[in-house]
Amino acid sequence: MTHDTFHEGLALLQQLEGCATPSLLDALAPLAPDLAQLAVSFVYGQLYTRPQLTLPQRQLATVAALAALGQARPQLKFHIAGALNVGCSPQEIIELMLHLVVYAGFPAGLNGLFAAREVFQERGHAPTTAAAPASPPVPPPADRYQAGWQALREVDGHAGEQVIASLAGIAPDLGRFVIEFAFGDIYTRPGLTLLQRELATVAALAAMGTAAPQLRVHLHGLLNVGATPAQMTEALMHIAAYAGFPAAINAVLLAQEVLAERASQHHG
Repeated sequence: MTHDTFHEGLALLQQLEGCATPSLLDALAPLAPDLAQLAVSFVYGQLYTRPQLTLPQRQLATVAALAALGQARPQLKFHIAGALNVGCSPQEIIELMLHLVVYAGFPAGLNGLFAAREVFQERGHAPTTAAAPASPPVPPPADRYQAGWQALREVDGHAGEQVIASLAGIAPDLGRFVIEFAFGDIYTRPGLTLLQRELATVAALAAMGTAAPQLRVHLHGLLNVGATPAQMTEALMHIAAYAGFPAAINAVLLAQEVLAERASQHHG
């Protein structure tokens, strides 16, 4: 930790939290002030200040990781508020939680939505009701299967097609659910761009650390929808702050394999 990185981190944390005295410093002062200093210097002074991802992108990745992990509600609420402070919209946060249902399950998505609702209410946003929803419901496409196939091919390409093919002999209905629900119902919704969706997916899967084959597919997907290799690697490095260095290292090594595969296919 250096004087410069601490003060850079402090300035960024102030921006993220929207206050002059970040709550992290006060909360840890009586017990572990060194942890607060280290967190400010490393997470916000060295990691968040890197230019490869924007602050809104970092916050969407952070919220996705924390919601998928499901064990850090205070930090999830903090970073939902931080996402709003750096320009993410409430609707993007809501859509992110819907998206996470596919990868972390309905409980994680529902708990994320409840945490977001508390943040919105604490910030003075009127709570949404059935009579006055935040936005009109988005109907699924008329032909969910065809729309899902189109979205899957656009995002995951051949890697996604291989996943569906691998299920044909044992659970073809599961493959159909992936196409119709995950891609037909969720990926076709307008609340997030495909780049935002894949960034959130990669962050969630990397943080959970239990789905390397699916992470591999979505690393391809993240590149397919316009992310650069540097952005992909940065998103995985970012996860170190929230899921630990082993999760980030494993994900980066997998990304290295993905880049090698793509280079081989290009030259072949």
